Amino acid sequence: MKTISLKIDDSIYGETEKILSKLKKPRNRYINEALEYYNKIQRRKILESKLRKESALVKDESLSVLNEFEEIDYASSQI
Repeated sequence: MKTISLKIDDSIYGETEKILSKLKKPRNRYINEALEYYNKIQRRKILESKLRKESALVKDESLSVLNEFEEIDYASSQI
């Protein structure tokens, strides 16, 4: 485990303390779970962005190949 120091906005801290008192959960555990959840969301966003970029590259190449096949098919039907 690593020890870190955080500066938290007063409003976020107050809200967190109210929630923690109802959940009966240690602050450290709550913050760890929150960061784990946030990291999961960020990894998904990064993956989504990467997939969108790669999908666009594949789309362009697929259209190019399709056009080539259409030209071959058209040329074959002219014979």
